Amino acid sequence: MRRALTRLALAAALAAVLLGVAAVLIRPRATAPATPANQVAAPPAADVLAARVARAQRQLRDVPGDWPGWAALGGAYLEQARITADPGLYPKAEQAARRSLQLRRDGNSDALVVLGALANARHDFATARAQARAALAVNDHDADAYGVLADALTQLGDAPGATGAVQRMLDLRPGLAAYARASYDLELHGRIAEADDLMRRALNDAVDRHDVAFCRTQLGDLAFARGDLEAATGEYAAALTADPAALGALAGTAKIRAAHGDLSGYADLTARLPGPSTLVEYAELLRAAGRGSEAAEQLALADAADRLFTANGGTDGLATAALALAQGRPSDAVTAARAEWTRRRHPDVADTLAWALHQDGKDKEAFRYAQRALAGGARPAVYAYHLGMIQLGLGRPAEARTELARALATNPYFSPVEAPIARRALAALTPPGGNR
Repeated sequence: MRRALTRLALAAALAAVLLGVAAVLIRPRATAPATPANQVAAPPAADVLAARVARAQRQLRDVPGDWPGWAALGGAYLEQARITADPGLYPKAEQAARRSLQLRRDGNSDALVVLGALANARHDFATARAQARAALAVNDHDADAYGVLADALTQLGDAPGATGAVQRMLDLRPGLAAYARASYDLELHGRIAEADDLMRRALNDAVDRHDVAFCRTQLGDLAFARGDLEAATGEYAAALTADPAALGALAGTAKIRAAHGDLSGYADLTARLPGPSTLVEYAELLRAAGRGSEAAEQLALADAADRLFTANGGTDGLATAALALAQGRPSDAVTAARAEWTRRRHPDVADTLAWALHQDGKDKEAFRYAQRALAGGARPAVYAYHLGMIQLGLGRPAEARTELARALATNPYFSPVEAPIARRALAALTPPGGNR
């Protein structure tokens, strides 16, 4: 599989993480003529997704027994939820997909794919895996089912299985959804340049403004991860030109502004995207800026948003752990992160559990999980920073110095809160006259 992905990357490289979820990117089964990305200059008057939902609803009023139509409506609701970051649309998506299954129980891979994608969005990755496999038992040439399976296996920590599913998707239907997932697969293996190449191929296949904004945002995230703020700024700006409401691009722009000491982007972002993770990030920035009462308000909102996500069938132990850490409850953070680790073995979960254990004074155990986070090949700056601080806690200054230097070399702007801590720790570890 690696050879196959390499071949693709040489010939020309999801994960979208709104609500902390890999991008769903379910396409309507009917194909539409592709528009080159560079021709999508102005947004259409009507929102594409809203129009798709309205069209499906009209059709179903006329033909209520149209089981593929109910599945398509469920997929449209799910795509709306991804773009608007509104988990309140999940029950609508589920209701439509289950109505489709009521009308046609056997041979209905369309509805099973929607239910699998919904399970991914709710972070129920084991169920998503089962739904995807059920869909593939109906139709083993269903590229969307392989997409759902790839997302689930990625989050569950089955890296070889995820890579295999992505490759199968590429074989069946090369295009934006497959390229985007292949790009994320390469990123998780630390092959950033190839991930960037494949995401540009995905951009070339982008059909509407939401797709263009998604690809540009991912390219911005990849640029930010390597510390190239100029390139990241350009990509996020291009995403917002395509879709001024693109929440991922707004989040990226907020990160860049925060790197320059300007928190106004986060104020705007959290007003539009009041998700737990975003609110916690903003709270930590406010606290670091000495604005404690405003930070407390954001944490209260984060707690409410976390409960809302749970009320709509979701489970996000990472958000719960981050919230607990921000509120000074490391033991609760460990409990939440351990529970998430029992559900899935993604590197982000290993890193979060390691950091929670470190904050709870358990560096020996934290070290094991910090190593697990790096085992797949991904080396984001924050992983290296966490490992460096854990090494420091274990009394290993040389190893700590190596990791802290690696974090700052990878992306000196990785966190307005933690990067200054890394610099101070590294300076204290560097002997006089040494290379700082």
